[in-house]
Amino acid sequence: MYICIQIFHKTKMYSAVKSRSVTYSFSQQENAPKKIGDKIPARLVLYFLSWSGFLVSFMMRNDMNFALVAMIPNDNSTNSEINNSSLTLSVGPGDSTSIVKSVIISSFYWCYVISQVVGGIATQAFGTKSVFGWSQLATALCSLLMPMAAQLHFGIVIVLRSVQGFASGLTWPAMYALVGYWIPLSERSRFMSSFQGFSIGIGLTYPLCGFLISEFGWCYVFYTTGLLGIVWCITWYFLAFNTPREHPRITQEELNYIEHNVGKEVQKSVSVKVPWLQIFKSLPAWAIAITTFGRIFVHYIFIVCGPTFMNHILKFEFGTNGFLSGMPFICSYISSVLFCYVADKLLLHNVLCLTNVRKLFTALSQIIPGLLIYCIGYISNIYLLITLWFIAVIFITASYAGAMANIIDIAPNYGHSAAVLAFCQTIHMSASFISPLMTGFLVTQEDSIEQWRNVFELAAIVSVFTYVVYQIFATAEIQPWNIKRPGNLNENNESIRNVDESISTLPMEMK
Repeated sequence: MYICIQIFHKTKMYSAVKSRSVTYSFSQQENAPKKIGDKIPARLVLYFLSWSGFLVSFMMRNDMNFALVAMIPNDNSTNSEINNSSLTLSVGPGDSTSIVKSVIISSFYWCYVISQVVGGIATQAFGTKSVFGWSQLATALCSLLMPMAAQLHFGIVIVLRSVQGFASGLTWPAMYALVGYWIPLSERSRFMSSFQGFSIGIGLTYPLCGFLISEFGWCYVFYTTGLLGIVWCITWYFLAFNTPREHPRITQEELNYIEHNVGKEVQKSVSVKVPWLQIFKSLPAWAIAITTFGRIFVHYIFIVCGPTFMNHILKFEFGTNGFLSGMPFICSYISSVLFCYVADKLLLHNVLCLTNVRKLFTALSQIIPGLLIYCIGYISNIYLLITLWFIAVIFITASYAGAMANIIDIAPNYGHSAAVLAFCQTIHMSASFISPLMTGFLVTQEDSIEQWRNVFELAAIVSVFTYVVYQIFATAEIQPWNIKRPGNLNENNESIRNVDESISTLPMEMK
């Protein structure tokens, strides 16, 4: 609500200032009756489209993680809800179900990493409205086809998941491009919080899946998320536009405000030359990429393998499983804001230098979850286990005030931070498919706690070791290859400050 009020207030305030300094007047517009739609800033509509878009995208991305528990039921499963659906995933008699599950889950991320580069090129050619809209539509259609594909052969499911992964990878660069045209720097950090819709998406998906499987069967999981995707695409088609100039219902006041604040920035961004070779040789950049790989490796154990562990080891029914699998991610949305707030306060009061703040919160995001996930395999008290599970997921988000914010520290100038972000993301997103694949090979009997301990121990080692690399090589000092962009110095400094805030709230599960 605070974000909405601020966007609305800034539009009105700018309108009042312009009425005193610009020769033309809006008196005729003020006297004319206004529609209800005219009173809602277009940027506010775009905020909710972005927030709901990432929410729906991550629902369609993560529904398979939970549905697979019912699609290939374990022989020893006590879940009576499976009887609600007579359908099961078509797996051959010679195929290992654990490996099939891990391949299906990881297949989403094979093309996801590659498509982010394609997404940047496609957005330049066709615009965000087409790229984001069509990618979401393709993902939704694949969800609707998933039950039929599951009955035919698991190979078709893998193909559909790969298509979904490629399509979903296009959404992030497409949305970044739209922000540059629509959102002034003074509002950008607040708008970037709309990207955190993905946390809510994950948190809602698992309870919803648990309810649908219990009451109707696993097929309705994909029908529900697919239909939500279709409805969102229709809304996006009518309400989203590539630039403010293309928007048919934007007020003249808001259009002038946006163009006055973002026009020069968008024009100057093309002249920046990215020093790719120096980025590849940069130890601080590699430190960020490597440590984030470890964080995502652990994170995806909770996201992807969590429902299976709770079903086969903790023996939770689908409803309870869904609630307990999803709630930590709802809490992590709040904790990410809290960690960033504390980091800002430490810097503001000079408690720690910037480098030490980044290392502190990176340590919180990897050392604590790493130690806790190791302990989880040896805890028999179910209440203590769930408590540690919650704490581990919540502390992972401290990285948004640590390594993820460190990107803008070492390369604050316009264009270079995006290049470092792309470099790091190409490396660390590989953990998103390596983690579930590794689990599939280590856990061949899903009701064996000994095999799950191997997974947790390996995840703990990866998390702690990758942080050690960051502790040694990370720095918040601006790197020599960070070339200044032309422009007014004050404008540049203001840009750096605002972009720093944006990166601090940026979700990178990447992301």
